[in-house]
Amino acid sequence: MKREVDSAEQEAFIREVTEEVKNDQLKQMWEKYGIFIILFVVVVLVGAVSFEGFRAWQRKKSETWSDTYSYALSLENQGKYEESLEVLEDMAQKEGNIYSDIAKLQMTNVLFEQNKDDEAVEILEEIVADDDVNKKIRDVSAIKLASYKLDSGSIEEIDALLLPLIEENGSWTTIAKEMRAMALIREGNIEQAKALYNEILSTPNLPDSLKMRVQDMLSVLGDAN
Repeated sequence: MKREVDSAEQEAFIREVTEEVKNDQLKQMWEKYGIFIILFVVVVLVGAVSFEGFRAWQRKKSETWSDTYSYALSLENQGKYEESLEVLEDMAQKEGNIYSDIAKLQMTNVLFEQNKDDEAVEILEEIVADDDVNKKIRDVSAIKLASYKLDSGSIEEIDALLLPLIEENGSWTTIAKEMRAMALIREGNIEQAKALYNEILSTPNLPDSLKMRVQDMLSVLGDAN
């Protein structure tokens, strides 16, 4: 019986010593590395909070840009063109985001509505030439600029805008071909125009409205020969 008691006491003593050793080691480790552990925890917590904060800030910023753009459109719809331009110009100056690019494009719409064509064309040319502007915005601007130049621009100017879109074989290819065909007709290059119209007709999933328009043009061009 006494041996069992001694054995139990020994085990208890060993556990107590072991705990003291562990505590002592922990104390020494804390004294040596405690500041680094604290810094690590702080960095992790701040990083987590900062990430969530950044996401919230990003969402808020996007909402702010969207609201500002909507406000500019509202002013334009009310005929308050100068006020709308002021808002859009302020947005356009904030480089590095999609809304500044959209604002530049929208400025041209306002200017065209005011019959300030030269100013609108100048902005469109700047957009098309600026590789930092969003590619989709540049493509839309190229189409818009080409449509403006169809009446009086040289075929070289129009080709410079439309040929890259045609060669890309992307979403603007069909309309770029149609616009170039119009420019070729104006220049008297009927055969080239007909070839482009026939290319358009071979486009898969061509909308019926566009197909009818192209067929009508081919019919007229056929009669012209």
